[in-house]
Amino acid sequence: MKAMIFAAGLGTRLKPLTDTMPKALVPVGGVPMLRHIIDKLATFGYDDFVVNVHHFPDQIIDYLKTPEVSGVPGRKIAVSDERDLLRETGGGVRFARPLLEGSGGFLVHNVDILSDVNLAGFRAQVRPEAVSTILVSERKTQRYCLFDDDLRLVGWTNIATGEVRSPYGQIDPSRYRMLAFSGIHYMSDSIFAAFDNEKVGDRFSIIDFYISVCDRYPVYGVCPGDVRLLDIGKVDSLAKAGELLKELQQE
Repeated sequence: MKAMIFAAGLGTRLKPLTDTMPKALVPVGGVPMLRHIIDKLATFGYDDFVVNVHHFPDQIIDYLKTPEVSGVPGRKIAVSDERDLLRETGGGVRFARPLLEGSGGFLVHNVDILSDVNLAGFRAQVRPEAVSTILVSERKTQRYCLFDDDLRLVGWTNIATGEVRSPYGQIDPSRYRMLAFSGIHYMSDSIFAAFDNEKVGDRFSIIDFYISVCDRYPVYGVCPGDVRLLDIGKVDSLAKAGELLKELQQE
């Protein structure tokens, strides 16, 4: 099974660590973030990886060639090299199209998300008509995706500023389920036709794309309930990440 790992970010929230290394190689429990994600995905049967790079790209490329990463029998790793332009999440998927298309669908996972999500259970809930299925949770944040009763995406809101965005016009967020995006999605190959139809550019956010087209292209959420999930892309989260990692390894 195929998966794309977003590893191209500048990691500004992890400065000064990312002044000399890419975010993907910042260690958690003595092991680079990227290795944790690859190993987790591998436990759920993913063996064909696409990793995008931009910030200190050669460091990541060299790391992916190490025996503990690339030496696993049956594992394939391809690099989507974005050193010429940081394309953001949507642009990153579009740019990697030649490496992704043809499998029917593929998982997309941020490199800085540590969780105990059952990725097999998540994939089992992907609906055949969905261009994308996003993993969401009920954790507290300022920015929420808005879903109808069938968990189809209808918009987005920032509760701190009151901003609401939806292709359905002026909607009342209180009438919908407000769920936080996890940085994990499962995309159908049909996402590329949607990109073509909407004439997207080289650089764009995938969440912004979902929000702008969800009235025409079905995007659904999956909310697995009690999930431990941590954004480890911040300096003050690294210690918490080490603790969560120990808990996960003991189970």
